[in-house]
Amino acid sequence: MIWTLLPFGLVVVFLAAILLAASSALAEKLVCVSNEKLRGEETVINCLARGEEFAIVDNKGAVRILTREEFDLMKKINPELLEMKAYGIVYLQEAPQMKKLPRLALPHQIR
Repeated sequence: MIWTLLPFGLVVVFLAAILLAASSALAEKLVCVSNEKLRGEETVINCLARGEEFAIVDNKGAVRILTREEFDLMKKINPELLEMKAYGIVYLQEAPQMKKLPRLALPHQIR
């Protein structure tokens, strides 16, 4: 009896691991590092126009400062990120998670 439930248990554990990995991948936040006390009063694009610097903070606390070139590319790929409310590093806990990248079109395969 227990041997018949073992494969089901493995499937449940496997699915739980996938869900945990997916939720941690969504935990990245975009925060302003040059104006630490922003609390959603402005959008990211308005802050960039003034020359503010931003970083991506992941769920483990790793920080990566974004360059102007990275923001230019982000604007082309996922412009909704620049329309988000801007939060400073002081309000990291209140900052919203970065919006997920929309599904990209796959190139047509030649047969």
